[in-house]
Amino acid sequence: MVDKDLLSIQEARSLVRAAKKAQAELAEMTQEKIDGIVKAISEAAYAQAETLGAIAVEETGYGKVADKTAKNVLASQKLWEAIKDMKTVGILNEDKEKKVTEVAVPMGVIAGIVPSTNPTSTTIYKAMISLKSGNAIVFTPHPSAKKCIGKTVEIIRNVLHECGVNEDLVSVMSVPTIQGSGELMKVADLILATGGPGMVKAAYSSGTPALGVGAGNVPAYIERTADIEDAVAKIFKSKTFDNGTICASEQSIVTEACIAEKVKAAVVANGGFFLQGEDLTKVKAIMERGNGSMNPAIVGRDAQFIAKLAGITIPAGTRVLLSDEKGVGQKFPFSKEKLTALLGFYVVEDWKEACELCHALLENCGIGHSLAIHSRNEEVIREFGLKKPVSRIMVNTPSTHGGVGLSTSLFPSFTLGCGTVGGSATSDNVTPLNLMNVRRIAYDLGNTCCESAPASHASDSDSIDVQAITALIVEQLKQMV
Repeated sequence: MVDKDLLSIQEARSLVRAAKKAQAELAEMTQEKIDGIVKAISEAAYAQAETLGAIAVEETGYGKVADKTAKNVLASQKLWEAIKDMKTVGILNEDKEKKVTEVAVPMGVIAGIVPSTNPTSTTIYKAMISLKSGNAIVFTPHPSAKKCIGKTVEIIRNVLHECGVNEDLVSVMSVPTIQGSGELMKVADLILATGGPGMVKAAYSSGTPALGVGAGNVPAYIERTADIEDAVAKIFKSKTFDNGTICASEQSIVTEACIAEKVKAAVVANGGFFLQGEDLTKVKAIMERGNGSMNPAIVGRDAQFIAKLAGITIPAGTRVLLSDEKGVGQKFPFSKEKLTALLGFYVVEDWKEACELCHALLENCGIGHSLAIHSRNEEVIREFGLKKPVSRIMVNTPSTHGGVGLSTSLFPSFTLGCGTVGGSATSDNVTPLNLMNVRRIAYDLGNTCCESAPASHASDSDSIDVQAITALIVEQLKQMV
């Protein structure tokens, strides 16, 4: 083991020890005190939303400053509005009739895994929901986003200091290695994992309870009754938001043959460019690495960047590159998750075929996550809602904005559970309520019988002829056979 790995392991242990001490102090605080701390963090993060967004783009090269800023606002101001009235400390509920009292119990120290695609917003969000539910949190940052995540934690620790509480409630590893992150996951009380499939799998394999999320491969179905212009405009708004770095962003458009040409026309009008021939071949060549995984060089990049990297020329103003796709699977890169300005395009005959295709796309590394549908047909929407293996279905809204709670009433979140079908322990948009246990105090209802039942004194004439009844049952069974 190299010295860096050893240092990382030692740092993880040290940070968790300090966090446990700080968390024990936090557990003695009132709901009012904790809410004051979380509100102060929200205000400080909101004030620095644009600065943190700029640092994130500069360091990672992913996304856009304006959209990173919007995500930081969601993770601070809008998140506070969603959680401020949540009861997360002490007695949660007293049911005097049923004589059950519910008590909130913090989980302890959270291991916060943060991706490079949404680094600052995820850090703000996880810190706030952890503290709100009485926990401390230690972050392991993605190495390519170490600086911006560290700056975010610094802002939060300054707030903790100003509030007169232990700064070790929120900390970050300065030497993030695979071995150090693995140790953090072992010694923490709960893992809150947002990142690539490998990291999430490691979280669930660590032996520590974990809340992890899977990949998203979101199909966007435009059904024949949809407002086509509105649907395409919203899909493009979503797909280009922070250059597609949110896992709830659309990855494929699925539409019906009877409206396909109108949909294509709307796509082009919104800045879409359909790749063909050699241009398509060149783009496919840079989409993936040799093992079939997503090429990080194109993640969070705009269409012009991708075209330049591929060595092709596209029209000025192009926002998204598309491919008419015919298949689903490993040999069809446009059928997979693409956290960038790329979309697959599929044409089907009707909603039933769309149902099957969307299912296939979801099973291609996106099962359990999300699906978008644009339609005015409530029966079709209901069919999708009842049968599609996802945790959230966004209706007539940008999938990115809908999934994280910007354009819908879903909880503002940057950890979107995929349910057991997607390998997650929850299907929720994770909230502070997912980060605490509930202790129940149950009183006797006074309806138990404390005396033995009196022995039977039936006379011989009242006794049951067990042998006769048994013989009758056996005879009936023979006749049935």
